[in-house]
Amino acid sequence: MILTNKTAVIYGAGGSIGGAVARAFAREGARVFLAGRTQSSLDTVAKDILALGGKAETAVVDALDEKAVTDFTDAVVAKAGRIDISFNAIGLEDVQGIPIVEMSLKDFTQPIHVAMQTQFLTAKAAGKHMIQQKGGVILSITATPAGKAYAFVGGFGPACSALEGFSRNLADELGPYGIRVVGIRSAGSPDSAVFLKALEEEGNGPEPYNAIQELIDNTMLKKLPLMAEIASAAVFLVSDQASGMTGTFANVTCGTTRD
Repeated sequence: MILTNKTAVIYGAGGSIGGAVARAFAREGARVFLAGRTQSSLDTVAKDILALGGKAETAVVDALDEKAVTDFTDAVVAKAGRIDISFNAIGLEDVQGIPIVEMSLKDFTQPIHVAMQTQFLTAKAAGKHMIQQKGGVILSITATPAGKAYAFVGGFGPACSALEGFSRNLADELGPYGIRVVGIRSAGSPDSAVFLKALEEEGNGPEPYNAIQELIDNTMLKKLPLMAEIASAAVFLVSDQASGMTGTFANVTCGTTRD
């Protein structure tokens, strides 16, 4: 197990991707602290982890609230002694499918604001402790609009681009302290709750599944990455096996974007 004796915090751990990554971290030996807004969702993930002999604890945390994030991070360090991994996978509350010229300012800026506020807060809180311990990994996740133009994604594309730029700059600042900042760029997982909801909604339209099929057709592998594939990439990136990687995003888009 390549994450034995590691302590990981996961924000948005009750969601599809956050939960999948939390389970994968735990399977590889990490002690995971699950944070999110909904206790029942966190409990479901924790129950799965504990059933397999893993270590998991939960906390209701608003990852957009600075005091809540700071208090949670301090509590984890007080209990576990350190934070080795911080992963933020909360949703960006984005609005898509509307032309930019018809979109409200609030709907456009909301995902950018959410992405930057939460990633800044969680990275800052973890980074302060990681500087003291001289090491750690800060992980985030974006999507294909960070590297390819898409119509009708509203502020989601700019949010993904902003997050990747923020991560590169943060990596340069924290690198001298032995802290790595890395990320995953995904094409979206068809077995995630977000995609299943989209499939359900499109199934009621005049051209069922057309948009999802278009995403698949745009990949080199003619498939979209499953949550297990995203989780496997996350495990590798935060492990010592990726100790030479920082300031970069692993391309797990099945060839939708190129590096």
